[in-house]
Amino acid sequence: MEFDNSRMVQRTHAEKKAEHKQRMTLHCQKCNVVWADSFGVCGEIKSMDFIVCLRVTNDVVISDALESGHRGEMAGCIYSCLKCRSCRCLVGKVIHSAASRLASVRSMFLLHKANTSCYMLNHSSMVTASSLTFDLKPIGERMNKMRKQFEAQLDHLFQIQSRLADGSVTSEFVK
Repeated sequence: MEFDNSRMVQRTHAEKKAEHKQRMTLHCQKCNVVWADSFGVCGEIKSMDFIVCLRVTNDVVISDALESGHRGEMAGCIYSCLKCRSCRCLVGKVIHSAASRLASVRSMFLLHKANTSCYMLNHSSMVTASSLTFDLKPIGERMNKMRKQFEAQLDHLFQIQSRLADGSVTSEFVK
């Protein structure tokens, strides 16, 4: 769908790849309630047709009941279902316990692509999530850089702490 002046019209060509620079919101296909945005999307599980999100809106409700997977990719997993607050349709899952193959997505929100629409902000168009690919964002390098920055800050704090304990504080610390 595409916004054309004051009405929505069917879009003839859908974007094939959701680039990291593209801003979008993820919606319920039935009631159009917003579930998440592109800032919370961190990839997809292609074999299970899930979009992986770090955060979702309050319109995604986590079921209190725990379920266990007995076959397929979810075999051996304990998870809760996610439902749309508005229309109560199935949104996806949150895995609480899983084998090592799904350990990286534990406690993340897995949204079913089949039940999700995406509003592409820069194109003012609505497309189905299943027509897009959500490649993983390369975070390993950034995480290592951040870890090194934290370690440097920690070392600096230890130096300050030891100088304070020794009483060798110079005027740069006293103001």
